[in-house]
Amino acid sequence: MIPLKEDDTYLVLNARGFAEEGAEGFYRHDTRFLARYRLLLPEGLALLQSRSPRPDRLVQDWARFQGPDGEIYLRREVRVGRGRVWDRLTFRNLSHQAQSLRVGLEAVGSFVDLFQARGWHPTAPSPRGLHYRAEDGVEQRVDISPTPPPEGFSLPLPPREEASLTLEITLESPLGNPGDLPEYETFLEAFPQATGPWEAPLRQALLDLRALLLSTPEGPIPAAGIPWYVAPFGRDSLLTAFMLLPWGKAVAQGVLRYLAERQGKVVDPRREEEPGKILHEVRLGELSRTGKVPFARYFGTVDATPLFLVLLGRYLELTGDLALVRELRPAWESALAWLSRADLDGDGLLEFQPSGGGLAVHSWKDSHDSMSHQDGRLAEPPLAVSEVQGYAYAAHRAAAGFYRALGEEAQAQTHEGRAQTLFQLIQEHFWLPDLNTYALALDRHKKPLRVKASDAGHLLWAGAVLQERAKTLVNTLFSEELWSGWGLRTLGSREVRYNPLSYHNGSVWPHDTALFAGGLFRYGFKEEGERVVQALLDLAKSQPDLRLPELVGGFPREKDQPPVPYPVACRPQAWDAGTVVYLYALSQGLRDW
Repeated sequence: MIPLKEDDTYLVLNARGFAEEGAEGFYRHDTRFLARYRLLLPEGLALLQSRSPRPDRLVQDWARFQGPDGEIYLRREVRVGRGRVWDRLTFRNLSHQAQSLRVGLEAVGSFVDLFQARGWHPTAPSPRGLHYRAEDGVEQRVDISPTPPPEGFSLPLPPREEASLTLEITLESPLGNPGDLPEYETFLEAFPQATGPWEAPLRQALLDLRALLLSTPEGPIPAAGIPWYVAPFGRDSLLTAFMLLPWGKAVAQGVLRYLAERQGKVVDPRREEEPGKILHEVRLGELSRTGKVPFARYFGTVDATPLFLVLLGRYLELTGDLALVRELRPAWESALAWLSRADLDGDGLLEFQPSGGGLAVHSWKDSHDSMSHQDGRLAEPPLAVSEVQGYAYAAHRAAAGFYRALGEEAQAQTHEGRAQTLFQLIQEHFWLPDLNTYALALDRHKKPLRVKASDAGHLLWAGAVLQERAKTLVNTLFSEELWSGWGLRTLGSREVRYNPLSYHNGSVWPHDTALFAGGLFRYGFKEEGERVVQALLDLAKSQPDLRLPELVGGFPREKDQPPVPYPVACRPQAWDAGTVVYLYALSQGLRDW
């Protein structure tokens, strides 16, 4: 897969640089505009190489040979902008004979919702041209200029001369409300420029982070990943922004302002909306707009709200910008009020009980089968997931910092007290002394899910582990069951539901492991933290594109072999690109967690 993106527009191309089958295509606003885009090039041209100097560009070299000598050379350059794609072809006649070339184009409209393109929702087969009027009246179209003649473009090519053709493809859509994005050079200049083994992976990560940005009136916000998550996401954007500090201040500001503007206002069970709650995702596709799926503005996340407070707190600590805390005070106080209401049964813990038609699990491992007991049974909600309690603990500590900075010591003490109460509850209800780890979650009967999982690493990251238990926990997380050599398995290898090629039951997610690394540095385990940093750096360098993929298989690491890939992993993905920046900061002593 070759991903190309700028703002709200992205392409999913095959190795030849075309969209021909499967989920390939030209996308905008959660809609696949073109399902097929293929150049009909002169016979005999062979692709020599493809490269993507930036994630919004593709450069290819093609040639036709006559015997051992090149006869025709083609340089193809594809560039993506907001709502536009430019495909420039420059032919060069290398021979002494005049050539007559013909270039055709196959372009097939689709206009299906992204959930249909992925196969998550049925779609009725119907022929669609390059213009579509949706059920709710929204009109979208594809314009191609110059208009391809039925017989193709004719390009006479004298000996030793060049001929060029530039196609401009416009994906017209009335949706979205864009703002401005920084230029690539401006974005990269805000971050350190590494040398040595970090140089290439860090540069690729920063290029990807810039490419993934979406423009909004509130500022830039990273899309979660290509191809399925090119949309604002609460949890993903918050954690990505956290990882980019102290350099990516504009991203943190954009994320916080965007989410504050769209914070929950009413009780809407279908969309899981509640006053003060931070949203999970925003989708613009037809299925979402017409209510066939609940994702137009969906709130099915229990952890985005405490993470909103955690990000703002870390932003204040690392930048000293109290003005943003003042500006967003209504939002973070509303988020704090929601944390109290998220304690569904009055035991002091945050629970979730799905009520709509969306996700069954509202923590980061949001697969329906990610929450299981030791015997493999799925846990019944409402569920209190371990790392969510850690996030809430950190959120109350952040709130105490806000009030203290504002000179309101009584309120600061209140939230310090709430944080300490939650800290004790975590130790009392989640610690499993016989397994030397914290339970994955508590089920509706408050029975712990007695399985070894990576979630306990998030508790280290949040500072929610008792100091005298930290070393024991670290040993468990580095055990053969959980540590693959590339990172933490999401579920231990001896658990009933373990599957190294599952989404959340045994695979390795780099961002998940990176939070573990942050926890190690936070608790003073520098040597162990460096071990995790090196493993993830090795993982990035094992990939042809130097990107950390969304996830890899949880098989044990083999000498001189890359990890087993997960076939439909997003790449690039925001929090994995952010992971590289975060690990660099940790390893260089620029961050303590």
